Amino acid sequence: MLVPARRSCLSLLVLSLWMGLTATACRPAAQQEVVVYTALDQEFSESHFDTFHKQTGVEVVAKYDTEANKTVGLTEALLAEKDRPRCDVFWNNEILNTLRLQKAGLLAAYQPKHQDQYPASFRSANGFWFGFAARARILLVNTDLLAEGKRPTSVFDLADEKWKDQGGYAKPMFGTTATHAAVLFAELGEDRAKEFFTQLQSYAKMLPGNKQVAQAVSRGEIAFGLTDTDDAMVEIQSGRPVTIVYPDQADDGLGTLFIPNTLAIIQGGPNPEAARQLVDTLLSAEVETTLARGPSAQIPLNTQLDIPLQVESPKTIRAMEVDWEASVDQWDNAAEFLREKILTN
Repeated sequence: MLVPARRSCLSLLVLSLWMGLTATACRPAAQQEVVVYTALDQEFSESHFDTFHKQTGVEVVAKYDTEANKTVGLTEALLAEKDRPRCDVFWNNEILNTLRLQKAGLLAAYQPKHQDQYPASFRSANGFWFGFAARARILLVNTDLLAEGKRPTSVFDLADEKWKDQGGYAKPMFGTTATHAAVLFAELGEDRAKEFFTQLQSYAKMLPGNKQVAQAVSRGEIAFGLTDTDDAMVEIQSGRPVTIVYPDQADDGLGTLFIPNTLAIIQGGPNPEAARQLVDTLLSAEVETTLARGPSAQIPLNTQLDIPLQVESPKTIRAMEVDWEASVDQWDNAAEFLREKILTN
C-alpha cells in the first residue's frame, strides 16, 4: 500500500507525463520547407520564392551566391555536401556548373509538368536539368567611339590585331564567361581554342567580370566588350552611349551563344517532394514572363510564350548550336590552360 506522500508523487508524475504527451500531440507540425541554392540575384529570384510560399505553404530557404565567386562557390558547397545533402534545388544562372554536378552524380532525375514546352537543346534528355530564362553573349559597343558600319561583328574580333587594346572580356573562370570558354573548346577543338585565347590575351583587356566589361564600354575605356545581355541592358537603360551587337550572324558564323538559367534537383536532398513542386513552379511561362519584363531582360525559352522582348532571342536571330555535354567534358582541360597560360601572364 502506498503511503500518501508516495501516492501524491506518483500522481504528479502521471499528470506530468500526460500533460507532456498532450502538449506534444497538440503542438503544430514543423512547417514544410525547401532549400534552394541560387545564383540568380536575390532581387530577381526572391519574389518567385515568396509567390511559391503563398501558393503552397512551403517555405523557401534560399542561399545566394556572391558577386565574387559567382556559381563556383555554390557548386563547391554542393560537392562538399555530397554525402549529406542540405540543398533540394539548385537554381544556377548558367549551365556549366550544373553539368559538373551532373557528372559528379549529384542530380536527381525528374520530369516537370511543363518540360515539353522547352526545346530539347535546352534540357537534359534524362531529366537531370532544365534550361529557361536565357541570356545572350553579346558585344556591347560604345557608339561614340565606333560608328555604325565600323563595329566588330564577331567574338573573334576581340582576338584580331586590328582591334588591339579596343576590346575587353571578363576573366574566363567564372559564370557565363567560363561556360563560353568551354563551349568554344568543344566547338573549335583544343588547338584552335588555345590559339584564340592566347591571341585574346594579347589584343584585348581582361576585366574581373561581365558587369565591369559593360561599365568599361559605357565609360569609353574600351570601345567594345564581350558581356551578357543583362549587364548590357543596365547600361542601355541608364542612357549610356552603347548598343548591342549580336555576334557571328553571317551565314558561315557560329551564331550568338544563348546561355540559360538552369534548374536541377539535388539527389538525396531533404525535401524531395517540395523540390519537385518548386521546379514545376519555376519552370513556367509565368516566371519567364516576369524575368523577361524585368530589368535583367532574361530571354524566355518556353516555345509557347509569345511576348514582346527587350532583346533578341533564338527565335529572332541565328543562335549557336551547342553540345552541352561535350562542352562540360572540355572544361577541365580548358580551365587548366586558362589558369596556367592566360591568368598568370
